[in-house]
Amino acid sequence: MQHVHAEGCAWPPDTRDRRRLTSPRAPLYSRASMAAPAPSSLDAELARLTRRVEELLGVLESLHDENRALKQRHESLANERAALLQKNEQARVRVEAMIGRLKALEHSA
Repeated sequence: MQHVHAEGCAWPPDTRDRRRLTSPRAPLYSRASMAAPAPSSLDAELARLTRRVEELLGVLESLHDENRALKQRHESLANERAALLQKNEQARVRVEAMIGRLKALEHSA
């Protein structure tokens, strides 16, 4: 099963095209740049990642809240539907009983 994230790339990534693994906006890294990053750039990257994780945690919390609210709404609607089906069945039974009584009156008259 493939999922598509916001940048339009399929996940899991297609192994035939490795260019999909990073977004076009992602910085290019080389062994030299990964081996000894400057302390200030490392701090900046860490701060950026920290902000991003905090943003994602906020999104996760709001999605959990929304999911909880939707589940409660679904349960409420399911209960309402069951009550309406029961009322509908009761009305059907009463209408059939009235029809039966009318037919009986018609035949006796």
